[in-house]
Amino acid sequence: MVCAAVCRNLTAGQALASAAGMTQRFILSGHRGARGLFPENTVEGFAATLALGVDSVELDVAVTADGVAVVSHDPVLHGDLTRGADGAWIAEPGPVIRSLTLAELQGYDVGRIRSGSRQAALFPDQVAVDGARVPTLEAVFRATAGVTVDAELKTLPDRPELTVSPESMADAVLRAADATGAGGRLVVRSFDWRGLAHLRRVRPALPLVWLTAGDGVARADRWWGLPGYADSVAAAVAGAAAGAPWRPGWAPHFKTLGEEEVSAAQAMGLAVLPWTVNEAADMARLIGWGVDGLCTDRPDIARAVMVAAGLPLPDPVG
Repeated sequence: MVCAAVCRNLTAGQALASAAGMTQRFILSGHRGARGLFPENTVEGFAATLALGVDSVELDVAVTADGVAVVSHDPVLHGDLTRGADGAWIAEPGPVIRSLTLAELQGYDVGRIRSGSRQAALFPDQVAVDGARVPTLEAVFRATAGVTVDAELKTLPDRPELTVSPESMADAVLRAADATGAGGRLVVRSFDWRGLAHLRRVRPALPLVWLTAGDGVARADRWWGLPGYADSVAAAVAGAAAGAPWRPGWAPHFKTLGEEEVSAAQAMGLAVLPWTVNEAADMARLIGWGVDGLCTDRPDIARAVMVAAGLPLPDPVG
Protein backbone atom coordinates (compact mmCIF):
# COMPACT_ATOMS: atom_id res chain seq x y z
CA MET A 1 0.00 0.00 0.00
CA VAL A 2 3.02 2.25 0.14
CA CYS A 3 3.79 4.30 -2.95
CA ALA A 4 7.17 4.67 -4.62
CA ALA A 5 10.12 6.36 -2.92
CA VAL A 6 9.52 9.55 -4.87
CA CYS A 7 6.58 10.12 -2.53
CA ARG A 8 9.07 10.87 0.25
CA ASN A 9 9.24 14.38 -1.21
CA LEU A 10 5.72 15.04 0.09
CA THR A 11 5.20 16.29 3.62
CA ALA A 12 2.91 14.26 5.85
CA GLY A 13 0.36 17.05 5.60
CA GLN A 14 0.40 16.85 1.81
CA ALA A 15 0.01 13.10 2.02
CA LEU A 16 -3.11 13.47 4.16
CA ALA A 17 -4.39 16.22 1.92
CA SER A 18 -4.01 14.01 -1.17
CA ALA A 19 -7.15 12.44 -2.58
CA ALA A 20 -5.32 9.48 -4.12
CA GLY A 21 -7.37 6.79 -2.43
CA MET A 22 -5.51 4.07 -0.58
CA THR A 23 -2.11 4.65 -2.23
CA GLN A 24 -0.80 6.93 0.50
CA ARG A 25 2.78 6.57 1.65
CA PHE A 26 3.64 5.59 5.20
CA ILE A 27 3.93 8.51 7.66
CA LEU A 28 6.46 8.39 10.51
CA SER A 29 5.58 10.88 13.24
CA GLY A 30 7.73 11.71 16.27
CA HIS A 31 5.57 11.92 19.41
CA ARG A 32 6.26 15.16 21.30
CA GLY A 33 9.36 15.21 19.09
CA ALA A 34 11.02 11.97 20.19
CA ARG A 35 10.54 11.99 23.95
CA GLY A 36 12.16 8.60 24.35
CA LEU A 37 15.42 10.28 23.33
CA PHE A 38 15.13 14.05 23.84
CA PRO A 39 13.22 16.46 26.13
CA GLU A 40 9.62 16.45 25.00
CA ASN A 41 7.93 19.37 23.27
CA THR A 42 11.08 21.52 23.12
CA VAL A 43 12.76 23.25 20.20
CA GLU A 44 15.94 21.34 21.04
CA GLY A 45 14.07 18.05 21.03
CA PHE A 46 12.33 18.77 17.74
CA ALA A 47 15.61 19.72 16.06
CA ALA A 48 17.22 16.46 17.20
CA THR A 49 14.18 14.51 16.01
CA LEU A 50 14.39 16.05 12.55
CA ALA A 51 18.05 15.01 12.40
CA LEU A 52 16.93 11.38 12.85
CA GLY A 53 14.50 11.63 9.93
CA VAL A 54 10.72 11.85 10.39
CA ASP A 55 7.81 12.99 8.26
CA SER A 56 6.15 14.96 11.03
CA VAL A 57 6.55 16.05 14.63
CA GLU A 58 3.54 15.65 16.87
CA LEU A 59 3.15 18.23 19.63
CA ASP A 60 0.62 19.55 22.13
CA VAL A 61 -0.78 23.05 22.37
CA ALA A 62 -1.61 25.22 25.36
CA VAL A 63 -2.40 28.95 25.50
CA THR A 64 -0.90 31.41 27.99
CA ALA A 65 -2.65 34.14 29.96
CA ASP A 66 -1.61 36.64 27.29
CA GLY A 67 -3.04 34.54 24.47
CA VAL A 68 0.14 32.97 23.06
CA ALA A 69 0.04 29.43 21.67
CA VAL A 70 2.81 27.40 23.35
CA VAL A 71 3.84 23.75 23.26
CA SER A 72 3.12 21.64 26.35
CA HIS A 73 1.38 18.32 26.85
CA ASP A 74 -0.14 19.11 30.24
CA PRO A 75 -2.26 22.15 31.06
CA VAL A 76 -0.26 22.46 34.28
CA LEU A 77 3.53 22.35 34.53
CA HIS A 78 4.66 18.80 35.35
CA GLY A 79 6.62 18.40 38.58
CA ASP A 80 8.89 15.68 37.15
CA LEU A 81 9.80 17.76 34.09
CA THR A 82 10.02 21.31 35.39
CA ARG A 83 12.52 23.30 37.45
CA GLY A 84 12.24 26.88 38.58
CA ALA A 85 14.76 29.69 38.10
CA ASP A 86 16.54 28.49 41.25
CA GLY A 87 17.09 25.04 39.71
CA ALA A 88 14.75 23.31 42.16
CA TRP A 89 12.03 20.96 40.99
CA ILE A 90 8.60 22.55 41.26
CA ALA A 91 5.98 21.21 43.63
CA GLU A 92 2.87 19.50 42.29
CA PRO A 93 0.38 20.51 41.22
CA GLY A 94 2.38 23.00 39.17
CA PRO A 95 1.00 26.30 37.94
CA VAL A 96 -1.69 26.24 35.25
CA ILE A 97 -0.24 27.45 31.96
CA ARG A 98 -3.39 29.43 31.26
CA SER A 99 -2.61 31.48 34.39
CA LEU A 100 0.94 32.40 33.32
CA THR A 101 2.11 35.01 30.84
CA LEU A 102 4.60 33.87 28.22
CA ALA A 103 7.39 35.69 30.06
CA GLU A 104 6.49 33.93 33.32
CA LEU A 105 6.26 30.54 31.63
CA GLN A 106 9.65 30.83 30.01
CA GLY A 107 11.28 31.27 33.38
CA TYR A 108 10.99 27.50 33.88
CA ASP A 109 13.48 24.87 32.68
CA VAL A 110 11.96 21.77 31.01
CA GLY A 111 15.12 20.18 29.64
CA ARG A 112 15.51 17.26 32.05
CA ILE A 113 13.48 14.51 33.72
CA ARG A 114 13.63 14.31 37.52
CA SER A 115 15.92 11.42 38.50
CA GLY A 116 14.10 8.53 40.14
CA SER A 117 10.67 9.56 38.83
CA ARG A 118 8.21 7.42 36.88
CA GLN A 119 9.01 9.51 33.80
CA ALA A 120 12.70 8.72 34.18
CA ALA A 121 11.92 5.00 34.40
CA LEU A 122 9.79 5.18 31.25
CA PHE A 123 12.44 7.01 29.22
CA PRO A 124 15.87 5.96 30.48
CA ASP A 125 17.53 6.83 27.15
CA GLN A 126 16.41 10.46 27.13
CA VAL A 127 19.37 12.87 26.95
CA ALA A 128 18.89 16.03 29.02
CA VAL A 129 19.22 19.52 27.51
CA ASP A 130 19.45 21.85 30.50
CA GLY A 131 18.06 25.28 29.82
CA ALA A 132 15.33 24.16 27.40
CA ARG A 133 12.17 26.26 27.72
CA VAL A 134 8.50 25.76 26.89
CA PRO A 135 8.52 27.11 23.33
CA THR A 136 5.99 29.18 21.49
CA LEU A 137 4.25 27.40 18.62
CA GLU A 138 5.66 30.06 16.30
CA ALA A 139 9.19 29.15 17.40
CA VAL A 140 8.52 25.49 16.69
CA PHE A 141 7.17 26.28 13.22
CA ARG A 142 10.35 28.22 12.48
CA ALA A 143 12.58 25.42 13.81
CA THR A 144 10.91 22.61 11.88
CA ALA A 145 10.94 23.86 8.28
CA GLY A 146 10.69 20.92 5.91
CA VAL A 147 8.40 18.65 7.93
CA THR A 148 4.77 18.62 8.96
CA VAL A 149 3.78 19.93 12.37
CA ASP A 150 0.98 17.77 13.74
CA ALA A 151 -0.50 19.97 16.46
CA GLU A 152 -2.85 18.53 19.07
CA LEU A 153 -5.45 20.85 20.57
CA LYS A 154 -5.15 19.93 24.24
CA THR A 155 -8.56 21.03 25.49
CA LEU A 156 -10.36 19.04 28.15
CA PRO A 157 -14.17 18.83 28.16
CA ASP A 158 -14.06 17.25 31.62
CA ARG A 159 -11.83 20.04 33.03
CA PRO A 160 -12.69 23.12 30.97
CA GLU A 161 -11.33 25.54 33.57
CA LEU A 162 -7.75 24.45 32.81
CA THR A 163 -7.65 25.66 29.20
CA VAL A 164 -9.11 28.18 26.83
CA SER A 165 -12.06 27.02 24.73
CA PRO A 166 -11.47 24.60 21.83
CA GLU A 167 -12.35 27.34 19.36
CA SER A 168 -9.94 29.83 20.95
CA MET A 169 -7.11 27.30 20.97
CA ALA A 170 -7.74 26.38 17.34
CA ASP A 171 -7.68 30.05 16.37
CA ALA A 172 -4.40 30.56 18.27
CA VAL A 173 -2.84 27.71 16.28
CA LEU A 174 -3.99 29.26 13.03
CA ARG A 175 -2.54 32.64 14.02
CA ALA A 176 0.84 31.05 14.74
CA ALA A 177 0.82 29.13 11.45
CA ASP A 178 -0.22 32.19 9.46
CA ALA A 179 2.39 34.39 11.15
CA THR A 180 5.18 32.00 10.16
CA GLY A 181 3.91 30.92 6.75
CA ALA A 182 3.59 27.34 8.00
CA GLY A 183 -0.05 26.72 7.11
CA GLY A 184 0.86 24.40 4.23
CA ARG A 185 2.57 21.92 6.56
CA LEU A 186 0.13 22.05 9.47
CA VAL A 187 -2.12 19.16 10.49
CA VAL A 188 -4.35 19.50 13.56
CA ARG A 189 -5.59 16.66 15.77
CA SER A 190 -7.60 16.40 18.95
CA PHE A 191 -9.51 14.07 21.26
CA ASP A 192 -11.91 16.99 21.76
CA TRP A 193 -13.72 17.09 18.44
CA ARG A 194 -15.25 20.53 19.06
CA GLY A 195 -12.02 22.24 18.01
CA LEU A 196 -11.84 20.14 14.85
CA ALA A 197 -15.43 21.02 13.97
CA HIS A 198 -14.54 24.70 14.35
CA LEU A 199 -11.54 24.32 12.05
CA ARG A 200 -13.68 22.60 9.42
CA ARG A 201 -15.86 25.71 9.41
CA VAL A 202 -13.15 28.37 9.36
CA ARG A 203 -10.31 26.61 7.48
CA PRO A 204 -11.89 23.78 5.45
CA ALA A 205 -8.70 22.98 3.48
CA LEU A 206 -6.69 22.23 6.65
CA PRO A 207 -6.07 18.46 7.12
CA LEU A 208 -7.35 17.06 10.41
CA VAL A 209 -6.87 13.91 12.48
CA TRP A 210 -9.51 12.64 14.91
CA LEU A 211 -7.95 11.14 18.04
CA THR A 212 -9.84 8.47 20.01
CA ALA A 213 -9.28 6.75 23.35
CA GLY A 214 -11.33 5.02 26.00
CA ASP A 215 -12.62 8.13 27.77
CA GLY A 216 -13.83 9.74 24.57
CA VAL A 217 -15.50 6.58 23.33
CA ALA A 218 -17.28 6.14 26.66
CA ARG A 219 -18.36 9.79 26.75
CA ALA A 220 -19.00 10.60 23.11
CA ASP A 221 -21.47 13.27 24.17
CA ARG A 222 -18.73 15.16 26.02
CA TRP A 223 -15.65 14.56 23.84
CA TRP A 224 -17.14 14.17 20.35
CA GLY A 225 -20.23 16.34 20.60
CA LEU A 226 -22.34 13.25 19.87
CA PRO A 227 -25.17 12.02 22.12
CA GLY A 228 -24.25 8.49 21.08
CA TYR A 229 -23.28 6.48 18.06
CA ALA A 230 -24.65 3.21 16.75
CA ASP A 231 -21.73 2.10 14.60
CA SER A 232 -17.97 1.73 14.98
CA VAL A 233 -15.54 4.37 16.23
CA ALA A 234 -14.10 4.60 12.72
CA ALA A 235 -17.59 5.23 11.35
CA ALA A 236 -18.03 8.08 13.84
CA VAL A 237 -14.78 9.62 12.59
CA ALA A 238 -15.85 9.18 8.97
CA GLY A 239 -19.13 10.90 9.77
CA ALA A 240 -17.37 13.83 11.45
CA ALA A 241 -15.08 14.15 8.42
CA ALA A 242 -17.77 13.75 5.77
CA GLY A 243 -17.17 15.90 2.69
CA ALA A 244 -13.57 16.77 3.56
CA PRO A 245 -11.43 17.64 0.49
CA TRP A 246 -8.47 15.74 2.04
CA ARG A 247 -8.04 12.24 3.39
CA PRO A 248 -9.20 12.29 7.03
CA GLY A 249 -6.95 10.80 9.69
CA TRP A 250 -8.06 8.49 12.49
CA ALA A 251 -5.60 8.09 15.38
CA PRO A 252 -6.67 5.36 17.82
CA HIS A 253 -4.52 4.04 20.64
CA PHE A 254 -2.64 1.12 19.12
CA LYS A 255 -3.65 -1.30 21.88
CA THR A 256 -7.33 -0.84 21.04
CA LEU A 257 -6.88 -1.42 17.30
CA GLY A 258 -7.58 -4.68 15.45
CA GLU A 259 -6.52 -5.75 11.98
CA GLU A 260 -10.07 -5.84 10.63
CA GLU A 261 -10.66 -2.31 11.92
CA VAL A 262 -7.71 -1.05 9.87
CA SER A 263 -9.08 -2.29 6.57
CA ALA A 264 -12.64 -1.24 7.48
CA ALA A 265 -11.53 2.29 8.33
CA GLN A 266 -9.48 2.57 5.15
CA ALA A 267 -12.51 1.43 3.16
CA MET A 268 -14.31 4.44 4.65
CA GLY A 269 -11.55 6.68 3.27
CA LEU A 270 -9.64 7.14 6.54
CA ALA A 271 -5.88 7.14 7.06
CA VAL A 272 -5.22 4.98 10.14
CA LEU A 273 -2.45 6.51 12.30
CA PRO A 274 -2.19 4.75 15.68
CA TRP A 275 -0.48 6.27 18.74
CA THR A 276 1.91 5.90 20.69
CA VAL A 277 3.83 2.82 19.44
CA ASN A 278 7.27 2.32 20.99
CA GLU A 279 8.10 -1.39 20.75
CA ALA A 280 9.53 -2.91 17.56
CA ALA A 281 7.21 -5.92 17.67
CA ASP A 282 4.12 -3.71 17.86
CA MET A 283 5.40 -1.53 15.04
CA ALA A 284 6.06 -4.54 12.82
CA ARG A 285 2.61 -6.00 13.51
CA LEU A 286 0.82 -2.74 12.70
CA ILE A 287 2.85 -2.19 9.54
CA GLY A 288 1.94 -5.75 8.54
CA TRP A 289 -1.70 -4.82 9.01
CA GLY A 290 -1.25 -1.95 6.57
CA VAL A 291 -1.63 1.09 8.83
CA ASP A 292 -0.89 4.41 7.13
CA GLY A 293 1.61 5.63 9.71
CA LEU A 294 2.76 5.52 13.33
CA CYS A 295 3.24 8.08 16.07
CA THR A 296 6.11 7.06 18.34
CA ASP A 297 8.44 8.22 21.09
CA ARG A 298 11.19 6.19 19.39
CA PRO A 299 11.44 7.07 15.69
CA ASP A 300 14.92 5.52 15.70
CA ILE A 301 13.40 2.11 16.40
CA ALA A 302 10.59 2.75 13.92
CA ARG A 303 13.08 3.55 11.16
CA ALA A 304 14.80 0.19 11.66
CA VAL A 305 11.44 -1.60 11.53
CA MET A 306 10.51 0.31 8.37
CA VAL A 307 13.74 -0.79 6.71
CA ALA A 308 12.98 -4.41 7.58
CA ALA A 309 9.49 -3.98 6.10
CA GLY A 310 10.85 -2.48 2.89
CA LEU A 311 9.36 0.96 3.47
CA PRO A 312 11.17 4.09 2.26
CA LEU A 313 12.56 6.34 4.97
CA PRO A 314 12.12 10.09 5.44
CA ASP A 315 15.36 12.03 5.00
CA PRO A 316 17.12 13.52 8.02
CA VAL A 317 16.88 17.33 8.23
CA GLY A 318 19.56 19.64 9.60
